[in-house]
Amino acid sequence: MDATDSGAEVAALDDRVVPFTVPDLDVRGRVVRLGASIDTILARHGYPDAVARVLGEAAALTVLLGTALKFEGRFQLQTKSDGPISMLVVDFNAPDVYRAVAHFDAERLAEAEVAGLLSTGDLLGEGHLAMTVDQGSATTRYQGLVALTRQSLEEAAHQYFRQSEQIPSRVRLGVGAIVTGEGRQWRAGGLLVQFMPHSVDRLRAADIHPGDAPQGHEILTASDPDGIEDDAWAEARSLVETIEDHELLDPLLESERLLYRLFHERGARVFEPVLVREDCRCSRERVLGMLRGFSPEDRGAMVADDGQVAITCEFCSRRYVFTPAEVEDGLSAGA
Repeated sequence: MDATDSGAEVAALDDRVVPFTVPDLDVRGRVVRLGASIDTILARHGYPDAVARVLGEAAALTVLLGTALKFEGRFQLQTKSDGPISMLVVDFNAPDVYRAVAHFDAERLAEAEVAGLLSTGDLLGEGHLAMTVDQGSATTRYQGLVALTRQSLEEAAHQYFRQSEQIPSRVRLGVGAIVTGEGRQWRAGGLLVQFMPHSVDRLRAADIHPGDAPQGHEILTASDPDGIEDDAWAEARSLVETIEDHELLDPLLESERLLYRLFHERGARVFEPVLVREDCRCSRERVLGMLRGFSPEDRGAMVADDGQVAITCEFCSRRYVFTPAEVEDGLSAGA
């Protein structure tokens, strides 16, 4: 296989989510592998490695959860905290588009590097993580919050699942950079598994309740997984916990093979993968609409010395330039 063939094979395995079930264990889940899409996002902003790793974890988690939406809508993961990384935002537009951005303090990050405090929990610090489902203007947004107390994003996700008191779940995340013939490239991966017993007796024994998530929304899940006394769930959870980061990141290990490694004794069934891509929702029209929402005083303060208003999208770094007349003309026309 030459380098071109190898690159094509890797690309075919990346930026996809593979849903699966393991009927013998009454579990279902998804595996995500992000390649070119996450590398594009992280390279675009030139984030330091520590920030890139945490944002990659957040992106993998968001894509895992967002691809479970059964309707066209928006799923957003956002953190606000007092650590060197003050904010993460990952937007997922169902069924297949995401974008991500991080805010961080370079000076505090350098201090954390010197002190060796580079875990996800150290970099986020204390604050909160919000997961929001927005089905559009016709419905009420659903949002859940988790306190961030210097834990990993995996642990924060488990805490969120426990609070929702619906379906026991486990998640594994991995992010790293590899060196290829084209240079250094970022990758991210993740696996989510959920306990979904079909037997009424098993549901009752596991004490699983439907919770209060919006109808059709199956991503905000779980009772305390460690409080479920069920051999099948204990086995599934133990298998997921054996996954190592390199298995989630290996560009030549397809998701189906990873699932076979984990569940070959039980028999995993995989379904049609969902292909995902990075893209931004910004547009000239959207930015104009945002500008017209400011007060006349604020709009006036945005005019630069050259007489123009310039806005740069923090997600994709596109720069939009307007004259004050463009903005005001829209208002006078009733826009």
